[in-house]
Amino acid sequence: MMGAMSRLRTLLRLPSPPLDVRIPSGLLEVQRDGPAPLVPGPVGDSLDVAFVVPSFRQVSGGHTTISQAVRALEARGVRCSIWLLDDDARSGGGSDEALVERFRRTFGAIRGAVHAGFAGWTGADVLVATAWQTVPQALLLPGVKARAYFVQDHEAEFYATSAEREWAAWTYRQGLHPIVASPWLADLLRRDYGAESTTFDIGVDHATYRPQQAERDGDLVLFYARASTPRRGVPLGLAALEELHRRRPRTRIALFGEAQRIRTPFPHEHLGVLGREELADRYARAGAGLVLSLTNPSLIPHEMLACGLPCADLASTSSVAAFGPDTPVLLAPPTPPGLADGLARLLDDPDERARRSRAGLATVAPLTWERTGEQVESGLRRALEVAGTA
Repeated sequence: MMGAMSRLRTLLRLPSPPLDVRIPSGLLEVQRDGPAPLVPGPVGDSLDVAFVVPSFRQVSGGHTTISQAVRALEARGVRCSIWLLDDDARSGGGSDEALVERFRRTFGAIRGAVHAGFAGWTGADVLVATAWQTVPQALLLPGVKARAYFVQDHEAEFYATSAEREWAAWTYRQGLHPIVASPWLADLLRRDYGAESTTFDIGVDHATYRPQQAERDGDLVLFYARASTPRRGVPLGLAALEELHRRRPRTRIALFGEAQRIRTPFPHEHLGVLGREELADRYARAGAGLVLSLTNPSLIPHEMLACGLPCADLASTSSVAAFGPDTPVLLAPPTPPGLADGLARLLDDPDERARRSRAGLATVAPLTWERTGEQVESGLRRALEVAGTA
């Protein structure tokens, strides 16, 4: 459709619309004028924490983790609010009220207020940036005692050589106390940016993701094929599954995580974007899962393990750090034959699958959102300590 419109414009000699090049909100101002100063003062019995959250278009793992962490903090008595940075959040149209309602409907209810933009901003004990695009605005907002940075991945690696890559790397040097989602991230921020972090474990919703009384199909592979997210390595996964299909033509392959069907050189079932209950049901019935992480691991392997589904990922530094040396996740070389070898081993050996399934359940059992809330609150209090001694 877009190609036809372009050809029509050329034939009719119509001017093309201007190209929309985005500059993060507040970036120029904070790099020119510097951040708003922190304000001294005591903290009350209950922390008041404001989260600056980036735009969203659909269900997002990052937004889901933020929302779960906020609910866990609220359960601990922390007062939380969410402030939506709407650089492109209104791309679907609608009012501020509709945007707030869409956030609550998509990511679940929280007790605190959700704001579209920063009208009515009054300050907070701790202001938390939650993605690189939110850091400039977080640095400009006044009336805060400390600033923290809820870091779920090394976002500079999301980009090729570009302004966005430079800007993302810049955010880690701005003095916000990092509260990070893995030991790998903590080591990276210390080594590359000189930033000392507090770590937290991403929780698992065990009420949803749990073993079920369902018959498993030992020849079925579920692949998290979110092609719109390059760090999920979808081309590598597809090449590995092509090789697996060549070796094991009886293998059934299902792709999920992307609304649009993906063209593949092997037959597959297109599942699209699934809700949590349906995902849990699929995890309970498959023989093996495949989730590739080229930076920090996704939360999906832990949810698969919580359903008793053995799964494979890449043997990267981040995965080894996240899952541990005795990981139940099968970590394979980052090549199509290497991944195919690992998946074939899982599918061909029922004892191996059962062993990894038992180990996976034991590994994720302690991972709860309550534990995440405790760890994040420790990070918030550490941010206040750092600000008080700066």
